Amino acid sequence: MKDFLSPSEVISLRAQHRMEKNRRVADRIKAVLLASSGWSYIHIAEALFLDDETVSRHVKEYQEEQKLHLASGGSSSKLSPLECSELSEHLMDQVYVKASDICAYVLREYGAFYTVSGMTSWLEAHNFSYKKPKGTPAKADPKQQADWIKSYEKLMNTLPEDEPILFGDGVHPTMATKITYGWIRKGMDKPIATTGNRTRMNLMGSLNLESMDVIIGDYETLNSEAMKSYFSLVRSKYPMAPSIHLILDQGSYNTSIDTKNAAKKVGIVLHYLPTYSPNLNPIERLWKVMNEYARNNQFFPSAKDFRRSILAFFEETWPKISRKMTDRINDNFQCIKSAL
Repeated sequence: MKDFLSPSEVISLRAQHRMEKNRRVADRIKAVLLASSGWSYIHIAEALFLDDETVSRHVKEYQEEQKLHLASGGSSSKLSPLECSELSEHLMDQVYVKASDICAYVLREYGAFYTVSGMTSWLEAHNFSYKKPKGTPAKADPKQQADWIKSYEKLMNTLPEDEPILFGDGVHPTMATKITYGWIRKGMDKPIATTGNRTRMNLMGSLNLESMDVIIGDYETLNSEAMKSYFSLVRSKYPMAPSIHLILDQGSYNTSIDTKNAAKKVGIVLHYLPTYSPNLNPIERLWKVMNEYARNNQFFPSAKDFRRSILAFFEETWPKISRKMTDRINDNFQCIKSAL
């Protein structure tokens, strides 16, 4: 009779046992688990302070009816362990916004009625939590990303030491108040003045992961002409480098003929990321850090104050914190998994 439970049933029963408040139901679950692991009824009875006939009945009722509830009708779960396993797999494939929708699904598929609070308890007991899913570009190509990572590693291993690799990107922070989470005393609100001002900056930046140095250019607009000016700025930072390698996404002003010609004139070699691959550009994470230090929950009385805050981050704050950011901003790339 050993091993009559499937691995998924064992996992589900163990989770159910952890959350069970009724001692007698918990004993039934333990009896079933121990019997499946090879314990004799006599040994189980001794461990649970029951008689072996009771243990035998518990195991038989589970095998024949998947019964764990008491004769009075009390139950720790209205779904069998197998149904719990099936529901868990379903919930890993489909995200529900409301617990009431899951209740409706369970009633339709299994004929089991749950209240919203009951389903919430079930979800917590089976390691589900309410959080945002991770947005993934629908057109991302995992194979292209994997191939690009290999080419990047080859570039890293074959370049002369005096040829830097930079990751570049444009960013457009706005003056509008960016409200985000923060620690606030319980029972209290934290009012923050807001503005919908659409004033924005158009920044072109590049990041050297080896030195964590950042080069920032501020432009009226980002286009091929701005890129030409930015390339001159980058070259001025590395005047002795035989070549500078700049990795960009495939935005229109990054791939234009004028941009490519301007880069070639100053000895900058352009490399392009696969399409829809922000996960392969570490500077994207730098923009998040910029927001944390310079924009989040900040009200700017004027455009001048806004611009000063953004530029101060790159000129003053980043040099102080950059070395502490290598665990967040690095080239430990992970390919995006397809969401389709």
